[in-house]
Amino acid sequence: MATVLGTYGLALLVEHEAGLRVDSVVQAVVIASALGRVQRLFDRTDRLLACAVLPCAAAAGTELSTLIQQHPDAGDAAFVVGVAGAIWVRRFGARATRAGTLVVLPLIAVLVVPAGAVPAGGHGHTAWAAVTALAAVVWGTVVTWTAQRTGLVPRPPSAKVTTVPRAPRRRPAASTRMALQMAAALTAAFAIGRNLWPDHWAWVVLTAFLVCSGARSRGDVLVKGAWRTLGAAAGTVVATAVSGQFGPRSDTAVVVIFAVLAVATWLRELSYAYWAGCVTAVLSLLYDWFGQSPGDLLHTRLAGIAVGAVLGVAASWLLLPVRTEAVVRARTAAALSGLGELMEADWRDGPAVRTARARFAYRVQQLATVTAPVRVLAAVPAPRAVSARWRPDPFTLRSVAALRHCADPVDDLTDAAGSAPETLSADAAVARRRAQVAAHALAVRRAIGRRPAPPAPAETTPRERFRTLGTVAPTDRSVPAALAALDAIDAQLDVLGALFTPPPPLTADVSAAAAG
Repeated sequence: MATVLGTYGLALLVEHEAGLRVDSVVQAVVIASALGRVQRLFDRTDRLLACAVLPCAAAAGTELSTLIQQHPDAGDAAFVVGVAGAIWVRRFGARATRAGTLVVLPLIAVLVVPAGAVPAGGHGHTAWAAVTALAAVVWGTVVTWTAQRTGLVPRPPSAKVTTVPRAPRRRPAASTRMALQMAAALTAAFAIGRNLWPDHWAWVVLTAFLVCSGARSRGDVLVKGAWRTLGAAAGTVVATAVSGQFGPRSDTAVVVIFAVLAVATWLRELSYAYWAGCVTAVLSLLYDWFGQSPGDLLHTRLAGIAVGAVLGVAASWLLLPVRTEAVVRARTAAALSGLGELMEADWRDGPAVRTARARFAYRVQQLATVTAPVRVLAAVPAPRAVSARWRPDPFTLRSVAALRHCADPVDDLTDAAGSAPETLSADAAVARRRAQVAAHALAVRRAIGRRPAPPAPAETTPRERFRTLGTVAPTDRSVPAALAALDAIDAQLDVLGALFTPPPPLTADVSAAAAG
Protein backbone atom coordinates (compact mmCIF):
# COMPACT_ATOMS: atom_id res chain seq x y z
CA MET A 1 0.00 0.00 0.00
CA ALA A 2 2.96 2.31 0.49
CA THR A 3 3.87 1.62 -3.14
CA VAL A 4 0.27 2.28 -4.23
CA LEU A 5 -0.18 5.54 -2.31
CA GLY A 6 3.19 6.92 -3.38
CA THR A 7 2.45 6.15 -7.02
CA TYR A 8 -1.04 7.60 -6.69
CA GLY A 9 0.32 10.88 -5.36
CA LEU A 10 2.81 11.14 -8.21
CA ALA A 11 0.13 10.30 -10.78
CA LEU A 12 -2.12 13.05 -9.40
CA LEU A 13 0.73 15.53 -9.71
CA VAL A 14 1.49 14.49 -13.28
CA GLU A 15 -2.20 14.60 -14.22
CA HIS A 16 -2.53 18.13 -12.88
CA GLU A 17 0.67 19.53 -14.36
CA ALA A 18 0.45 17.81 -17.75
CA GLY A 19 -3.32 18.07 -18.17
CA LEU A 20 -3.86 14.32 -18.51
CA ARG A 21 -7.05 12.30 -18.25
CA VAL A 22 -8.16 10.61 -15.05
CA ASP A 23 -7.60 7.16 -16.58
CA SER A 24 -3.86 7.81 -16.28
CA VAL A 25 -4.28 7.91 -12.50
CA VAL A 26 -6.35 4.71 -12.54
CA GLN A 27 -3.72 2.97 -14.65
CA ALA A 28 -0.97 4.04 -12.25
CA VAL A 29 -2.89 2.69 -9.24
CA VAL A 30 -3.63 -0.63 -10.95
CA ILE A 31 0.02 -1.04 -11.94
CA ALA A 32 1.29 -0.11 -8.48
CA SER A 33 -1.20 -2.41 -6.74
CA ALA A 34 -0.09 -5.46 -8.68
CA LEU A 35 3.56 -4.42 -8.70
CA GLY A 36 3.60 -4.04 -4.93
CA ARG A 37 2.63 -7.69 -4.61
CA VAL A 38 4.82 -9.32 -7.27
CA GLN A 39 7.95 -7.26 -6.67
CA ARG A 40 8.63 -9.08 -3.39
CA LEU A 41 10.22 -11.87 -5.45
CA PHE A 42 12.32 -9.54 -7.61
CA ASP A 43 16.08 -9.58 -7.43
CA ARG A 44 18.38 -6.86 -8.76
CA THR A 45 18.23 -8.11 -12.34
CA ASP A 46 14.44 -8.34 -12.22
CA ARG A 47 14.18 -4.73 -11.11
CA LEU A 48 16.44 -3.53 -13.90
CA LEU A 49 14.29 -5.52 -16.30
CA ALA A 50 11.15 -3.94 -14.81
CA CYS A 51 12.58 -0.47 -15.44
CA ALA A 52 12.70 -1.33 -19.15
CA VAL A 53 9.61 -3.51 -19.56
CA LEU A 54 6.96 -1.78 -17.46
CA PRO A 55 7.24 1.74 -18.99
CA CYS A 56 7.00 0.24 -22.48
CA ALA A 57 4.00 -1.84 -21.43
CA ALA A 58 2.32 1.19 -19.84
CA ALA A 59 2.79 3.18 -23.04
CA ALA A 60 1.37 0.29 -25.04
CA GLY A 61 -1.59 0.05 -22.66
CA THR A 62 -2.41 3.72 -23.18
CA GLU A 63 -2.33 3.30 -26.95
CA LEU A 64 -4.41 0.14 -26.65
CA SER A 65 -7.08 1.98 -24.67
CA THR A 66 -7.40 4.52 -27.47
CA LEU A 67 -7.45 1.77 -30.10
CA ILE A 68 -10.25 -0.11 -28.34
CA GLN A 69 -12.40 3.01 -28.23
CA GLN A 70 -11.80 4.00 -31.84
CA HIS A 71 -11.44 0.56 -33.50
CA PRO A 72 -13.01 -2.05 -31.19
CA ASP A 73 -12.29 -5.14 -33.30
CA ALA A 74 -8.62 -4.32 -33.80
CA GLY A 75 -8.26 -3.30 -30.15
CA ASP A 76 -9.86 -6.50 -28.89
CA ALA A 77 -7.59 -8.62 -31.08
CA ALA A 78 -4.50 -6.72 -29.91
CA PHE A 79 -5.53 -7.21 -26.28
CA VAL A 80 -5.95 -10.97 -26.73
CA VAL A 81 -2.60 -11.32 -28.52
CA GLY A 82 -0.81 -9.23 -25.89
CA VAL A 83 -2.13 -11.16 -22.90
CA ALA A 84 -1.66 -14.59 -24.51
CA GLY A 85 1.87 -13.68 -25.61
CA ALA A 86 2.78 -12.56 -22.08
CA ILE A 87 1.71 -16.00 -20.82
CA TRP A 88 3.48 -17.92 -23.61
CA VAL A 89 6.89 -16.43 -22.75
CA ARG A 90 6.81 -18.27 -19.41
CA ARG A 91 8.35 -21.23 -21.22
CA PHE A 92 11.69 -19.38 -21.10
CA GLY A 93 12.05 -19.46 -17.32
CA ALA A 94 11.27 -17.55 -14.13
CA ARG A 95 12.69 -14.24 -15.35
CA ALA A 96 10.63 -14.34 -18.52
CA THR A 97 7.58 -15.19 -16.40
CA ARG A 98 8.06 -12.04 -14.32
CA ALA A 99 8.57 -9.94 -17.44
CA GLY A 100 5.33 -11.32 -18.86
CA THR A 101 3.53 -10.44 -15.65
CA LEU A 102 4.74 -6.86 -15.94
CA VAL A 103 3.48 -6.65 -19.51
CA VAL A 104 -0.03 -7.70 -18.47
CA LEU A 105 -0.45 -5.13 -15.68
CA PRO A 106 -1.11 -2.05 -17.88
CA LEU A 107 -3.33 -4.09 -20.19
CA ILE A 108 -5.63 -4.99 -17.30
CA ALA A 109 -5.89 -1.31 -16.39
CA VAL A 110 -7.66 -0.85 -19.73
CA LEU A 111 -10.57 -2.95 -18.41
CA VAL A 112 -10.94 -1.06 -15.13
CA VAL A 113 -12.01 2.38 -16.39
CA PRO A 114 -15.72 2.37 -17.35
CA ALA A 115 -16.30 2.39 -21.10
CA GLY A 116 -17.06 5.88 -22.38
CA ALA A 117 -16.26 7.53 -19.05
CA VAL A 118 -13.06 9.03 -20.43
CA PRO A 119 -12.69 10.28 -24.01
CA ALA A 120 -9.87 8.99 -26.14
CA GLY A 121 -6.72 11.06 -25.87
CA GLY A 122 -3.80 11.78 -28.16
CA HIS A 123 -0.38 10.25 -28.30
CA GLY A 124 1.01 12.85 -25.91
CA HIS A 125 -0.39 10.89 -22.97
CA THR A 126 1.67 7.84 -23.89
CA ALA A 127 5.02 9.25 -22.80
CA TRP A 128 3.61 10.37 -19.46
CA ALA A 129 2.22 6.87 -18.84
CA ALA A 130 5.72 5.48 -19.34
CA VAL A 131 7.18 8.04 -16.93
CA THR A 132 4.60 7.23 -14.25
CA ALA A 133 5.23 3.49 -14.62
CA LEU A 134 8.97 3.99 -14.29
CA ALA A 135 8.41 6.09 -11.16
CA ALA A 136 6.23 3.29 -9.74
CA VAL A 137 9.08 0.79 -10.22
CA VAL A 138 11.62 3.11 -8.60
CA TRP A 139 9.37 3.97 -5.68
CA GLY A 140 8.37 0.35 -5.19
CA THR A 141 12.03 -0.65 -5.19
CA VAL A 142 12.82 1.88 -2.46
CA VAL A 143 9.90 0.74 -0.31
CA THR A 144 10.63 -2.97 -0.73
CA TRP A 145 14.37 -2.55 -0.15
CA THR A 146 13.68 -0.63 3.06
CA ALA A 147 11.18 -3.25 4.26
CA GLN A 148 13.60 -6.09 3.57
CA ARG A 149 16.54 -4.34 5.21
CA THR A 150 14.52 -3.63 8.34
CA GLY A 151 13.18 -7.20 8.49
CA LEU A 152 9.56 -6.18 7.93
CA VAL A 153 9.29 -8.61 5.03
CA PRO A 154 11.55 -11.58 4.21
CA ARG A 155 14.04 -11.40 1.41
CA PRO A 156 13.18 -13.40 -1.71
CA PRO A 157 14.90 -16.76 -2.29
CA SER A 158 17.83 -16.75 -4.66
CA ALA A 159 17.69 -18.04 -8.22
CA LYS A 160 19.63 -21.12 -7.11
CA VAL A 161 16.75 -22.01 -4.78
CA THR A 162 13.85 -21.29 -7.15
CA THR A 163 15.28 -23.11 -10.17
CA VAL A 164 13.18 -26.18 -10.98
CA PRO A 165 14.44 -29.04 -13.16
CA ARG A 166 12.75 -29.34 -16.54
CA ALA A 167 11.19 -32.67 -17.35
CA PRO A 168 11.05 -34.04 -20.90
CA ARG A 169 7.84 -33.00 -22.64
CA ARG A 170 5.54 -35.24 -24.61
CA ARG A 171 2.79 -32.64 -24.92
CA PRO A 172 2.84 -28.86 -25.49
CA ALA A 173 4.39 -26.91 -22.64
CA ALA A 174 2.08 -25.75 -19.86
CA SER A 175 2.73 -22.12 -20.81
CA THR A 176 1.64 -22.80 -24.40
CA ARG A 177 -1.55 -24.51 -23.25
CA MET A 178 -2.33 -21.73 -20.77
CA ALA A 179 -1.75 -19.10 -23.46
CA LEU A 180 -4.15 -20.86 -25.83
CA GLN A 181 -6.72 -21.23 -23.07
CA MET A 182 -6.46 -17.54 -22.22
CA ALA A 183 -6.77 -16.56 -25.88
CA ALA A 184 -9.89 -18.70 -26.28
CA ALA A 185 -11.50 -17.41 -23.08
CA LEU A 186 -10.80 -13.75 -23.90
CA THR A 187 -11.99 -14.10 -27.49
CA ALA A 188 -15.26 -15.63 -26.36
CA ALA A 189 -15.59 -13.01 -23.60
CA PHE A 190 -15.12 -10.14 -26.04
CA ALA A 191 -17.62 -11.65 -28.48
CA ILE A 192 -20.31 -12.32 -25.88
CA GLY A 193 -19.72 -9.13 -23.91
CA ARG A 194 -19.83 -6.88 -26.95
CA ASN A 195 -23.12 -8.40 -28.11
CA LEU A 196 -24.97 -8.81 -24.81
CA TRP A 197 -23.68 -5.77 -22.88
CA PRO A 198 -22.15 -3.29 -25.34
CA ASP A 199 -21.53 -0.67 -22.63
CA HIS A 200 -20.25 -3.09 -19.97
CA TRP A 201 -18.41 -5.79 -21.92
CA ALA A 202 -15.32 -5.28 -19.78
CA TRP A 203 -16.90 -7.12 -16.83
CA VAL A 204 -17.06 -10.36 -18.80
CA VAL A 205 -13.52 -9.97 -20.14
CA LEU A 206 -12.02 -9.04 -16.77
CA THR A 207 -13.63 -12.03 -15.04
CA ALA A 208 -12.50 -14.44 -17.75
CA PHE A 209 -8.96 -13.10 -17.40
CA LEU A 210 -8.91 -13.36 -13.61
CA VAL A 211 -10.21 -16.94 -13.67
CA CYS A 212 -7.68 -18.12 -16.28
CA SER A 213 -4.64 -16.12 -15.16
CA GLY A 214 -2.24 -18.03 -12.98
CA ALA A 215 -4.43 -21.14 -12.97
CA ARG A 216 -1.99 -24.00 -12.38
CA SER A 217 -4.41 -26.83 -13.19
CA ARG A 218 -8.02 -27.71 -13.87
CA GLY A 219 -8.74 -27.96 -10.16
CA ASP A 220 -7.15 -24.57 -9.55
CA VAL A 221 -9.20 -22.84 -12.24
CA LEU A 222 -12.41 -24.49 -11.01
CA VAL A 223 -11.86 -23.30 -7.44
CA LYS A 224 -10.74 -19.85 -8.56
CA GLY A 225 -13.78 -19.50 -10.81
CA ALA A 226 -16.12 -20.40 -7.96
CA TRP A 227 -14.39 -18.04 -5.51
CA ARG A 228 -14.31 -15.28 -8.10
CA THR A 229 -18.03 -15.60 -8.78
CA LEU A 230 -19.08 -15.83 -5.13
CA GLY A 231 -16.72 -13.12 -3.94
CA ALA A 232 -17.57 -10.77 -6.78
CA ALA A 233 -21.28 -11.23 -6.19
CA ALA A 234 -20.89 -10.45 -2.49
CA GLY A 235 -18.64 -7.47 -3.21
CA THR A 236 -21.09 -6.09 -5.75
CA VAL A 237 -24.05 -6.37 -3.39
CA VAL A 238 -22.19 -4.67 -0.52
CA ALA A 239 -20.80 -1.91 -2.71
CA THR A 240 -24.24 -1.30 -4.21
CA ALA A 241 -25.71 -0.88 -0.73
CA VAL A 242 -23.18 1.80 0.28
CA SER A 243 -22.60 3.48 -3.07
CA GLY A 244 -25.49 5.88 -2.64
CA GLN A 245 -23.63 7.56 0.22
CA PHE A 246 -21.12 9.12 -2.19
CA GLY A 247 -21.60 11.36 -5.17
CA PRO A 248 -19.63 11.64 -8.41
CA ARG A 249 -16.00 12.78 -7.92
CA SER A 250 -16.33 12.31 -4.15
CA ASP A 251 -13.06 12.44 -2.18
CA THR A 252 -14.61 10.22 0.49
CA ALA A 253 -15.19 7.52 -2.13
CA VAL A 254 -11.49 7.65 -3.02
CA VAL A 255 -10.51 7.14 0.62
CA VAL A 256 -12.91 4.18 0.91
CA ILE A 257 -11.51 2.68 -2.31
CA PHE A 258 -7.96 2.70 -0.96
CA ALA A 259 -9.10 1.32 2.41
CA VAL A 260 -10.91 -1.59 0.72
CA LEU A 261 -7.88 -2.18 -1.52
CA ALA A 262 -5.66 -2.42 1.55
CA VAL A 263 -7.99 -4.98 3.13
CA ALA A 264 -8.05 -6.94 -0.16
CA THR A 265 -4.26 -7.10 -0.21
CA TRP A 266 -4.21 -8.33 3.37
CA LEU A 267 -6.91 -10.98 2.94
CA ARG A 268 -5.68 -12.31 -0.41
CA GLU A 269 -3.37 -14.81 1.31
CA LEU A 270 -6.30 -16.27 3.24
CA SER A 271 -8.65 -16.88 0.33
CA TYR A 272 -9.10 -15.71 -3.23
CA ALA A 273 -12.79 -15.09 -2.47
CA TYR A 274 -11.88 -12.18 -0.16
CA TRP A 275 -9.67 -10.67 -2.84
CA ALA A 276 -12.36 -11.04 -5.52
CA GLY A 277 -15.05 -9.56 -3.29
CA CYS A 278 -12.96 -6.56 -2.23
CA VAL A 279 -11.70 -5.81 -5.74
CA THR A 280 -15.22 -6.01 -7.14
CA ALA A 281 -16.37 -3.61 -4.44
CA VAL A 282 -13.53 -1.26 -5.45
CA LEU A 283 -14.66 -1.37 -9.08
CA SER A 284 -18.25 -0.68 -8.07
CA LEU A 285 -17.16 2.34 -6.03
CA LEU A 286 -15.04 3.50 -8.96
CA TYR A 287 -18.06 3.35 -11.23
CA ASP A 288 -19.97 5.36 -8.65
CA TRP A 289 -17.15 7.93 -8.66
CA PHE A 290 -17.51 8.24 -12.44
CA GLY A 291 -21.24 8.86 -12.01
CA GLN A 292 -22.56 5.44 -13.03
CA SER A 293 -24.83 4.08 -10.32
CA PRO A 294 -23.91 0.47 -9.42
CA GLY A 295 -27.45 -0.12 -8.16
CA ASP A 296 -28.89 0.22 -11.65
CA LEU A 297 -26.28 -2.20 -13.01
CA LEU A 298 -26.37 -4.85 -10.29
CA HIS A 299 -28.03 -7.59 -12.34
CA THR A 300 -25.94 -6.79 -15.39
CA ARG A 301 -22.71 -6.94 -13.42
CA LEU A 302 -23.62 -10.24 -11.74
CA ALA A 303 -24.58 -11.78 -15.08
CA GLY A 304 -21.35 -10.58 -16.70
CA ILE A 305 -19.26 -12.00 -13.85
CA ALA A 306 -21.03 -15.37 -14.06
CA VAL A 307 -20.59 -15.58 -17.84
CA GLY A 308 -16.92 -14.64 -17.62
CA ALA A 309 -16.28 -17.26 -14.94
CA VAL A 310 -17.97 -19.97 -17.02
CA LEU A 311 -15.92 -19.02 -20.07
CA GLY A 312 -12.67 -19.13 -18.11
CA VAL A 313 -13.43 -22.51 -16.56
CA ALA A 314 -14.63 -23.97 -19.86
CA ALA A 315 -11.50 -22.87 -21.74
CA SER A 316 -9.21 -24.33 -19.08
CA TRP A 317 -11.09 -27.63 -18.91
CA LEU A 318 -11.77 -28.26 -22.61
CA LEU A 319 -8.78 -26.82 -24.49
CA LEU A 320 -5.52 -28.72 -23.84
CA PRO A 321 -6.23 -28.97 -20.10
CA VAL A 322 -3.47 -29.02 -17.50
CA ARG A 323 -4.47 -31.95 -15.29
CA THR A 324 -4.15 -31.51 -11.55
CA GLU A 325 -2.64 -34.97 -11.17
CA ALA A 326 0.09 -34.17 -13.71
CA VAL A 327 0.99 -30.92 -11.90
CA VAL A 328 1.14 -32.71 -8.54
CA ARG A 329 3.35 -35.42 -9.96
CA ALA A 330 5.72 -32.87 -11.49
CA ARG A 331 5.99 -30.82 -8.29
CA THR A 332 6.44 -33.95 -6.17
CA ALA A 333 9.23 -35.14 -8.45
CA ALA A 334 10.88 -31.71 -8.22
CA ALA A 335 10.78 -31.86 -4.41
CA LEU A 336 12.32 -35.33 -4.45
CA SER A 337 15.00 -34.06 -6.80
CA GLY A 338 15.87 -31.41 -4.22
CA LEU A 339 16.00 -34.09 -1.54
CA GLY A 340 18.34 -36.16 -3.70
CA GLU A 341 20.60 -33.16 -4.20
CA LEU A 342 20.85 -32.80 -0.43
CA MET A 343 21.76 -36.49 -0.09
CA GLU A 344 24.46 -36.18 -2.76
CA ALA A 345 25.90 -32.84 -1.63
CA ASP A 346 29.35 -32.54 -0.12
CA TRP A 347 28.54 -31.96 3.53
CA ARG A 348 31.87 -30.25 4.02
CA ASP A 349 30.54 -27.46 1.78
CA GLY A 350 28.27 -25.54 4.16
CA PRO A 351 26.72 -23.12 1.59
CA ALA A 352 25.87 -26.01 -0.76
CA VAL A 353 24.10 -27.89 2.04
CA ARG A 354 22.11 -24.83 3.08
CA THR A 355 21.15 -24.13 -0.52
CA ALA A 356 19.98 -27.72 -0.98
CA ARG A 357 17.86 -27.52 2.17
CA ALA A 358 16.32 -24.19 1.05
CA ARG A 359 15.65 -25.63 -2.41
CA PHE A 360 13.85 -28.64 -0.95
CA ALA A 361 11.74 -26.44 1.36
CA TYR A 362 10.84 -24.12 -1.53
CA ARG A 363 9.72 -27.00 -3.75
CA VAL A 364 7.60 -28.49 -0.98
CA GLN A 365 5.97 -25.10 -0.57
CA GLN A 366 5.25 -24.96 -4.30
CA LEU A 367 3.70 -28.42 -4.10
CA ALA A 368 1.47 -27.27 -1.24
CA THR A 369 0.36 -24.31 -3.36
CA VAL A 370 -0.79 -26.43 -6.29
CA THR A 371 -2.61 -28.87 -3.99
CA ALA A 372 -4.48 -26.15 -2.10
CA PRO A 373 -7.47 -26.34 -4.53
CA VAL A 374 -7.59 -30.10 -3.98
CA ARG A 375 -8.31 -29.56 -0.29
CA VAL A 376 -11.20 -27.31 -1.24
CA LEU A 377 -12.61 -29.78 -3.77
CA ALA A 378 -12.22 -32.65 -1.32
CA ALA A 379 -14.30 -30.76 1.26
CA VAL A 380 -17.23 -30.19 -1.12
CA PRO A 381 -20.03 -32.66 -0.34
CA ALA A 382 -21.16 -34.45 -3.49
CA PRO A 383 -22.22 -37.97 -4.53
CA ARG A 384 -19.31 -40.21 -5.48
CA ALA A 385 -20.67 -40.75 -8.99
CA VAL A 386 -20.57 -36.99 -9.59
CA SER A 387 -17.44 -36.03 -7.70
CA ALA A 388 -15.35 -38.79 -9.32
CA ARG A 389 -15.28 -36.76 -12.52
CA TRP A 390 -13.84 -33.55 -11.09
CA ARG A 391 -12.17 -34.48 -7.82
CA PRO A 392 -8.46 -35.28 -8.10
CA ASP A 393 -7.10 -38.52 -6.70
CA PRO A 394 -6.61 -38.54 -2.92
CA PHE A 395 -2.86 -39.21 -3.25
CA THR A 396 -2.34 -35.51 -3.98
CA LEU A 397 -2.95 -34.50 -0.38
CA ARG A 398 -1.09 -37.47 1.11
CA SER A 399 1.98 -36.72 -0.98
CA VAL A 400 2.15 -33.21 0.44
CA ALA A 401 1.79 -34.55 3.97
CA ALA A 402 4.59 -37.07 3.44
CA LEU A 403 6.99 -34.46 2.09
CA ARG A 404 6.09 -32.02 4.85
CA HIS A 405 6.89 -34.72 7.39
CA CYS A 406 10.37 -34.79 5.87
CA ALA A 407 10.93 -31.13 6.82
CA ASP A 408 12.00 -31.71 10.43
CA PRO A 409 14.31 -34.64 9.65
CA VAL A 410 15.87 -32.63 6.82
CA ASP A 411 16.51 -29.76 9.24
CA ASP A 412 18.00 -32.16 11.79
CA LEU A 413 20.18 -33.71 9.11
CA THR A 414 21.52 -30.39 7.85
CA ASP A 415 22.11 -29.17 11.40
CA ALA A 416 24.12 -32.32 12.13
CA ALA A 417 26.05 -31.87 8.89
CA GLY A 418 26.80 -28.28 9.83
CA SER A 419 28.01 -29.16 13.32
CA ALA A 420 30.29 -32.05 12.30
CA PRO A 421 30.81 -32.05 8.51
CA GLU A 422 34.13 -33.91 8.58
CA THR A 423 32.84 -36.64 10.90
CA LEU A 424 29.69 -37.32 8.87
CA SER A 425 31.51 -37.22 5.56
CA ALA A 426 34.04 -39.81 6.75
CA ASP A 427 31.60 -42.12 8.53
CA ALA A 428 30.92 -45.30 6.52
CA ALA A 429 27.48 -45.94 8.04
CA VAL A 430 26.24 -42.45 7.23
CA ALA A 431 27.65 -42.61 3.70
CA ARG A 432 25.95 -45.95 3.06
CA ARG A 433 22.64 -44.76 4.50
CA ARG A 434 22.79 -41.57 2.45
CA ALA A 435 23.29 -43.61 -0.71
CA GLN A 436 20.32 -45.80 0.18
CA VAL A 437 18.02 -42.81 0.78
CA ALA A 438 19.20 -41.14 -2.44
CA ALA A 439 18.49 -44.35 -4.38
CA HIS A 440 15.09 -44.65 -2.70
CA ALA A 441 14.22 -41.07 -3.67
CA LEU A 442 15.26 -41.80 -7.25
CA ALA A 443 13.09 -44.92 -7.30
CA VAL A 444 10.07 -42.95 -6.12
CA ARG A 445 10.75 -40.28 -8.77
CA ARG A 446 10.79 -43.02 -11.40
CA ALA A 447 7.50 -44.36 -10.06
CA ILE A 448 6.00 -40.87 -10.28
CA GLY A 449 7.15 -40.61 -13.89
CA ARG A 450 5.87 -44.16 -14.58
CA ARG A 451 9.35 -45.33 -15.53
CA PRO A 452 10.90 -48.70 -14.62
CA ALA A 453 12.55 -48.66 -11.22
CA PRO A 454 16.33 -49.19 -10.96
CA PRO A 455 17.71 -52.14 -9.00
CA ALA A 456 16.95 -51.75 -5.32
CA PRO A 457 19.94 -50.96 -3.07
CA ALA A 458 21.05 -53.40 -0.42
CA GLU A 459 19.11 -53.00 2.77
CA THR A 460 20.76 -52.35 6.10
CA THR A 461 19.25 -54.44 8.87
CA PRO A 462 18.70 -52.94 12.33
CA ARG A 463 21.36 -55.36 13.74
CA GLU A 464 23.99 -54.11 11.25
CA ARG A 465 23.03 -50.52 11.92
CA PHE A 466 23.37 -51.05 15.68
CA ARG A 467 26.77 -52.71 15.20
CA THR A 468 27.89 -49.71 13.13
CA LEU A 469 26.67 -47.23 15.71
CA GLY A 470 28.69 -49.05 18.33
CA THR A 471 31.92 -47.94 16.67
CA VAL A 472 31.07 -44.27 17.12
CA ALA A 473 32.74 -42.34 19.89
CA PRO A 474 30.29 -41.80 22.77
CA THR A 475 31.00 -38.06 22.79
CA ASP A 476 30.10 -37.62 19.13
CA ARG A 477 26.31 -37.44 18.77
CA SER A 478 26.22 -36.18 15.17
CA VAL A 479 26.33 -39.66 13.60
CA PRO A 480 23.31 -41.12 15.54
CA ALA A 481 21.39 -37.90 14.88
CA ALA A 482 22.14 -38.06 11.16
CA LEU A 483 21.18 -41.74 10.94
CA ALA A 484 17.93 -41.12 12.81
CA ALA A 485 17.06 -38.28 10.44
CA LEU A 486 17.87 -40.45 7.41
CA ASP A 487 15.65 -43.22 8.77
CA ALA A 488 12.78 -40.76 9.24
CA ILE A 489 13.19 -39.46 5.68
CA ASP A 490 13.34 -43.03 4.35
CA ALA A 491 10.07 -43.85 6.13
CA GLN A 492 8.31 -40.98 4.36
CA LEU A 493 9.75 -42.15 1.05
CA ASP A 494 8.08 -45.49 1.75
CA VAL A 495 4.78 -43.62 2.07
CA LEU A 496 5.34 -41.78 -1.22
CA GLY A 497 6.38 -44.96 -2.97
CA ALA A 498 3.18 -46.69 -1.85
CA LEU A 499 1.11 -43.77 -3.17
CA PHE A 500 2.61 -43.60 -6.64
CA THR A 501 3.57 -47.22 -7.31
CA PRO A 502 0.69 -49.17 -8.88
CA PRO A 503 -0.30 -52.41 -7.16
CA PRO A 504 1.12 -55.62 -8.66
CA PRO A 505 -1.14 -57.56 -11.02
CA LEU A 506 -3.21 -60.33 -9.53
CA THR A 507 -2.04 -63.90 -10.08
CA ALA A 508 -4.31 -66.45 -11.67
CA ASP A 509 -5.09 -68.10 -8.31
CA VAL A 510 -5.95 -64.80 -6.65
CA SER A 511 -8.07 -63.77 -9.63
CA ALA A 512 -9.98 -67.02 -9.53
CA ALA A 513 -10.53 -66.72 -5.79
CA ALA A 514 -11.78 -63.14 -6.23
CA ALA A 515 -14.11 -64.23 -9.02
CA GLY A 516 -15.43 -67.05 -6.80
